[in-house]
Amino acid sequence: MMNLYAQQLVRYPEMGISLDFSKLPLDAEFLTAMEDKVERAFNDRKALESGSIANPDEQRMVGHYWLRNSDLAPNAELKAQVDEPLADLKAFGQAVLDGEIAPPNAPYYTTALIVGIGGSALGPELVADAIPAAGLDMAFLDNTDPDGMYKVLECLPLEQTLVVVISKSGGTPETRNGMKVVQDFFAKNGLAFAPQAVAVTGVGSMLDKTAESEGWSKRFPMEDWVGGRTSVMSVVGLVPAILQGVNVDEMLKGARDMDEKTRQDCVACNASMKLALAWYKASNGKGEKDMVVLPYKDSLVLFSKYLQQLIMESIGKKLDLEGNEVFQGLSVYGNKGSTDQHAYVQQLRDGVANFFATFIEVRENKNDTVDVEAGNKSGDFLQGFLRGTRQALTESGRPSITISIAEVNAYSLGMLIALFERAVSYYASLVNINAYHQPGVEAGKKAAGQFLNLLAQVRDAIVAEPKTATQIATELGADDESVYHCLVHIASNNCEVTWNQAETADQDTFSK
Repeated sequence: MMNLYAQQLVRYPEMGISLDFSKLPLDAEFLTAMEDKVERAFNDRKALESGSIANPDEQRMVGHYWLRNSDLAPNAELKAQVDEPLADLKAFGQAVLDGEIAPPNAPYYTTALIVGIGGSALGPELVADAIPAAGLDMAFLDNTDPDGMYKVLECLPLEQTLVVVISKSGGTPETRNGMKVVQDFFAKNGLAFAPQAVAVTGVGSMLDKTAESEGWSKRFPMEDWVGGRTSVMSVVGLVPAILQGVNVDEMLKGARDMDEKTRQDCVACNASMKLALAWYKASNGKGEKDMVVLPYKDSLVLFSKYLQQLIMESIGKKLDLEGNEVFQGLSVYGNKGSTDQHAYVQQLRDGVANFFATFIEVRENKNDTVDVEAGNKSGDFLQGFLRGTRQALTESGRPSITISIAEVNAYSLGMLIALFERAVSYYASLVNINAYHQPGVEAGKKAAGQFLNLLAQVRDAIVAEPKTATQIATELGADDESVYHCLVHIASNNCEVTWNQAETADQDTFSK
């Protein structure tokens, strides 16, 4: 009789990847109960890839699978939207790396600064961290924190830095703010920004028009049918990757090969469907347990963070496709093994059983040449910690999945990303939600805009006479607490405003 681990193993030997579900087994009874949902998920996949409206809330197609195989695009126009920018970015990247495209005040570029937020930064950051640079050094502005921005900017060889600004609309506040700060920093250092700037944005967007009017070095068109969290194989991820010297053809091939494998209408041989079913079983199809991701490789330290956005932004939804309140979600957290198992494995083994684990193993350790004790090298210890932690969790009844790859390179990274992208798509179908919109994110952006409007009103309402937040809120017809936070922010960043702290916060006064 076949051992359980062999029964529950999905292997693609020619791709160097396997998934072990023996610690979270998908038994026959569970699979039988899921048959109708699985059939619908397979049908949804076919419709999505054929160009149907997979995002009904925004009436958009979802085409990130076409990015690695443009022959799947439903028409010649969409195929050209994949092929032409890909050829263009390859030519541009090679010209930069060869020194044919150079900055005005230096013989060649040495560094690329990527300005973006969310999917427009996290994908490129993952690739940059996972694969050693063979081209330009990579730096990122991925937040609107001024201290963080200047920490990066002050370390750049500015005359040799190519700035890539990534924003579909061009109006994303964090990215716009980063761009403005970089432009100001260039000016203060006596350099023209536009000749060293590249825009990756939607055609006709605010950023596209700015780049055109100011004469930026290059513009790349961002596809409307690719969401930020699935954009790493689009111009969003490939422009930074090509500048870094990554073999983008290999990364696309890894994703394309995984797409082919996970396109099969066969649960036993479809790794992504089995992954989605394991998530469903572990969390009861309702996100009742979190997923802890533990990659045992330093180069994959950002993979947990990448999956956090991919999965949580896709799956965390209030409504299902019929408009029913379902409050779906799948919380993801984690970091790298074995470093961070010292931080939280104690709770994982002995604490609240509110999670399942996903281990990521990298089998080969090419630089592992030193015996740290008789007969054992550092990589042997890393493997021991992975297997030991996995076994300890199993003994405590804590389920886990183990994904193994041969090594971390452009091909395997593309393969891993595609594996999880497809799993997210299947899981969304299993629980009947739209994985491709993000109304919660948009609500947060709208609320931020409202706060900024109130901030301007409060700033104008501060006078010489000390006033409490309640007094100013009454004058403005606004919420007391919101006004209080505006006042604290203003006083903390404007030496002309005095904040007198009283016994309680609602008695604090503010004045000029």
